[in-house]
Amino acid sequence: MQSHDLTGSLHNHPFLKDMDQELISTLTSCASNVVFLEGRYLFHEGEDAKTFYLLRAGRVALEAGASERGQIRIQTLGPGEVLGWSWLIAPYRWHFDAYAVEQVHAFAIDATCLREKSETDWHFGYEMLRRFSEVLERRLEATRLQLLDVYGTSRGEKSEKF
Repeated sequence: MQSHDLTGSLHNHPFLKDMDQELISTLTSCASNVVFLEGRYLFHEGEDAKTFYLLRAGRVALEAGASERGQIRIQTLGPGEVLGWSWLIAPYRWHFDAYAVEQVHAFAIDATCLREKSETDWHFGYEMLRRFSEVLERRLEATRLQLLDVYGTSRGEKSEKF
């Protein structure tokens, strides 16, 4: 795919909604198209987080290993979502495994390239950090809801277990 086509495709991803075209061009220089076949792992917990993904098609399961229970699915992500924020925070290691539940088409964004561009272009860096902060907030809220589902209490409710 040509760089121009990639820029146009990136512009259509929900994560980049309303992003200035100049900033998308900066991001494009760090981006490539990738495909993961169903059943393949995109990454494993503990590995270096060198990339993040803007999902275009397919679904990815985030899993955590539990010694006695095996793999536990934490969340499933699909088209239009962002996979991976561990590249943003040192020591840049994945906290989960990511597994292709079905064939995945995504934009892979090179983290080293992105960090370098963010350090030299503070406007670009701020915009990326602002957008990732929104992703982190949504993931924390999803985790909170999962915990409420598992433990069955919410703020204001009293648990009979305590």
